[in-house]
Amino acid sequence: MTVGRTLLRSMLAAIVVAAGLQVAAADEWHTTSSLIGPSKYGENFQRYDYVNPDAPKGGTLNSVVLGTFDSFNPFIDRGSPAAGLNYQGGLLYQSLMAKSIDEGSVNHPEIAEAYKYPDDFSSATYRLDPRAKWHDGEPITVDDVVWSFNFLKKESPQFNRYFANVIDAVAVSDREVEFHFDQKGNRELPLIMGDVVVLPKHWWEGTDANGKKRDITKPSLEIPLGSGPYNIESFKPGSEVVWQRVPDFWAANLGINVGRNNFDRQRFTYILDNNAAWLAFTKGGLEDLNQEYSSRKWATGYDFPAVKAGDVIKKDFPTTSPQPMQAFILNQRRPLFQDRLVREALTYPFDFETMNRTLFFGYNTRTQSYFQGTELASSGLPQGKELEILEQYRDKLPPEVFTQEFKLPVYDSPQAERKNLKTAIDLFAKAGWVIKGGKMVNAKTGEPFKFEILGWYDTDEVIASPYIANLRKIGVDATLRIVDQTQYISRLNSFDFDVTTSQLAQSDSAGNEQREFWGSKAADVPGSRNLMGIKDPVVDALVDRVIFATDRADLVAATHALDRVLLWNFYVVPEYYRSPIWLAYWDKFGIPAKQPSYRGVDPDSWWIIPEKEKALAAKYRGSN
Repeated sequence: MTVGRTLLRSMLAAIVVAAGLQVAAADEWHTTSSLIGPSKYGENFQRYDYVNPDAPKGGTLNSVVLGTFDSFNPFIDRGSPAAGLNYQGGLLYQSLMAKSIDEGSVNHPEIAEAYKYPDDFSSATYRLDPRAKWHDGEPITVDDVVWSFNFLKKESPQFNRYFANVIDAVAVSDREVEFHFDQKGNRELPLIMGDVVVLPKHWWEGTDANGKKRDITKPSLEIPLGSGPYNIESFKPGSEVVWQRVPDFWAANLGINVGRNNFDRQRFTYILDNNAAWLAFTKGGLEDLNQEYSSRKWATGYDFPAVKAGDVIKKDFPTTSPQPMQAFILNQRRPLFQDRLVREALTYPFDFETMNRTLFFGYNTRTQSYFQGTELASSGLPQGKELEILEQYRDKLPPEVFTQEFKLPVYDSPQAERKNLKTAIDLFAKAGWVIKGGKMVNAKTGEPFKFEILGWYDTDEVIASPYIANLRKIGVDATLRIVDQTQYISRLNSFDFDVTTSQLAQSDSAGNEQREFWGSKAADVPGSRNLMGIKDPVVDALVDRVIFATDRADLVAATHALDRVLLWNFYVVPEYYRSPIWLAYWDKFGIPAKQPSYRGVDPDSWWIIPEKEKALAAKYRGSN
């Protein structure tokens, strides 16, 4: 549930970054990078201001993960990687630079201590920290960086397009690696090279305990070598992974780690059934923190004995970070969804207002932008520079882009349902679909309009059921299929679905990652985030316009244009968002007086209070 439940979302949404490099003298070494403006910590970052630098170490953080795992290799689109192997912010691997937890679009030193770039943004050079080493004591070298970059660009579905404009990585000295770009003026490229995850070349090119040569292109359950704050102590295939804190972690005193990584161990227990996972949290022992997503459970479910006794605490953690576009994804690889009118029609039966009132206790807000919660979100009618950008494609865009403010259907009165469903029927008719015998069918072929919504979690049923009910009122035969997490991930990676709910997470400064979400080339690559299958030359051009923005104002205007075109093409049926993070936890932790305003909460800055832990263990018969 907690860390585990968010793993799938983060996988679908991992490596979100930005664009619009802060103004700085070119070809000078910088220790902190930003895409929007100077970091509040400046260049000399010592530690996050919310952490307790004297936080004690010790104890075990217990987490439950829904599903199972069959691989310790997270860099390929085969297998289900174990929890803790995230690209950024994971337990085992490190990148050249680390994304700030306290600010958006800011990176701080990790394996690299500094970076620089020329004034034409045609390359970037990163200088490695001489202290950096692998868990086996071997130094991290520029050869490791070059080897890792070449592998990631060739084999990783995400990094392949992320680094599409990077020609090569070259060792220019024993501590410096230089990345060359095939273009100039891409202000984001120098910074995002800090996202290169560095892997141990000597380990991957070596042999395992049986003398067999390792193959990084295949799933594996051999415990891998890393350089991060934890390594794998033990595991039970498919059911448990125990991580132990590395006592001589080379980067323990870096600013990103001071006062963090305080648990001696982190244990992830895999449970297939969501109800069983919930019961595990209520009884204690298997799960210490639970990030809650269900409005109904948050409002009514936290009434078990440990909550009433004050031994489990539930708390809202506000966040200022962007809100993801959570939506029903319409897979255009299916002919059924290739007509824009059909996609627009499918927007109207989604009754958010009634769902929010009757199912979500009024906690949620309708998502109106792919960049919700940022200045990148479009609104009103296009004007100024945004209008200039869109004018270039006027004859290839829906006319509404220029004449109507984008607004989703609203169910705010008893008459609204009739009106919205009537609009949906009219749009279907324009697209060549009519109702006969109570069924929506193709006017020419008689083919019924029928599709399946794919899900993996019980909330998928909560969201889909009212939508399906309204679709059936207009003759659309929609059904829901729930599969296990492993099958769900596999089907998403191969785009084997009609419709599914997913989150498209963005940063507050769009950039090269937009190709991964909307680019035509990404549509045919298994494992890409272009789940919709978008292949639109205008979208491709707007993505490039975002990537080559000349400054922040230009970036904002270009992203507004991209957002507006995506919305008016109805590639998804937007659902909702909720900005506070809901977290319930057993009262065994020391917690800094404040948490990061941007991320909302940082459990890695917490620590265990032994006396509280022992008291809970005694009270709940060893469950804690």
